[in-house]
Amino acid sequence: MAPPMERRSPSLAESRQWTRRFLRGLGVDGTLPAAAELPAAYFALVRGVLSSAAVSVVPATPASPRVSCTLTVSPAAVNAYNTLHGGMVAAVAEAVGMACARAAAGDKEMFLGELSAAYLSAARLNSEVEVEAQILRKGRSVVVTTVEFRLKGTNKLCYTSRATFYIMPVASL
Repeated sequence: MAPPMERRSPSLAESRQWTRRFLRGLGVDGTLPAAAELPAAYFALVRGVLSSAAVSVVPATPASPRVSCTLTVSPAAVNAYNTLHGGMVAAVAEAVGMACARAAAGDKEMFLGELSAAYLSAARLNSEVEVEAQILRKGRSVVVTTVEFRLKGTNKLCYTSRATFYIMPVASL
């Protein structure tokens, strides 16, 4: 029996080559943006989309705050159909849901355990989308949030998401 192969992370050059090959297979030929070379490229992209957002925290009740923001669908966040990319919907839902969970649970360390999203309608390029998160359930070790994406002006529901965040237990020595 042959020994199992050792898995390793690809080098930056290998990763770049694989990404370009994948994009060429989709019919996209071009260079990758310089930001793609950064180790935190994903977080920079999400921060870039959310940086234009106006965020407000509305304490509906002290235990159940609401976090809302308005964002503009930028070219960096769209898919081939010029609508908000599904991955960006999930990333924004995670970020806004986490802000809401932290507003409810305090500045405790937590992590995302589950995220589900329903894609009901599309948000087109340059449209403004109102994103609102609220608490569904808050317990000692878990916070569940719901996030809704609505088109500004028409109030049409485009996307909805539910996220479960687990609160890290504090070690007692």
